[in-house]
Amino acid sequence: MSRLRIFSDQAPDTPEFTSHDGDEIARELAKIGVHFERWQASQPVAAGATPEQVMAAYRADIDRISAERGFTTVDVISIAPDNPKKDELRGKFLDEHYHNEDEVRFFVDGSGLFTLHVGGKVYEIECVKDDLIAVPDGTTHWFDMGPEPRFVAIRFFEQPDGWIGHFTGTDIAQRFPRYDVPSGR
Repeated sequence: MSRLRIFSDQAPDTPEFTSHDGDEIARELAKIGVHFERWQASQPVAAGATPEQVMAAYRADIDRISAERGFTTVDVISIAPDNPKKDELRGKFLDEHYHNEDEVRFFVDGSGLFTLHVGGKVYEIECVKDDLIAVPDGTTHWFDMGPEPRFVAIRFFEQPDGWIGHFTGTDIAQRFPRYDVPSGR
């Protein structure tokens, strides 16, 4: 189940707001310019599906969001707990950074934790199957896939190097909890 928790950036142990309701999550995130929505596949997506099969199941939404936001590249990333580079992949974006274009991800399966740092607040969004999140360019954030990552996500890009993170050098991400993926996801 999707979850949003909002903290003061000075109080990582005490959420000021918590919700599992998709509409409420979308409303709260919209206040800081972040887009959140839920999608449903137009056809079943089986375990082990190819990227082409995954994208075919969500083609209408992929085409809509690409046209609305000017994306030129769409791909599928799949990370499993047995990936030999899982620790390296996890560590890539654990520190606070931003991108020069919107970071848009749709979770086909599994989960991940986006944590945004905006206006003295920290917005922790657990994204799960069927969640789309669009983080505006320049928004400082970090992403944690957990110690045993398991997710399939569709990624959207305006430019081939849009995923490159520009790190802020702060330690704020280390002060907030890491993602401990609930069992069964």
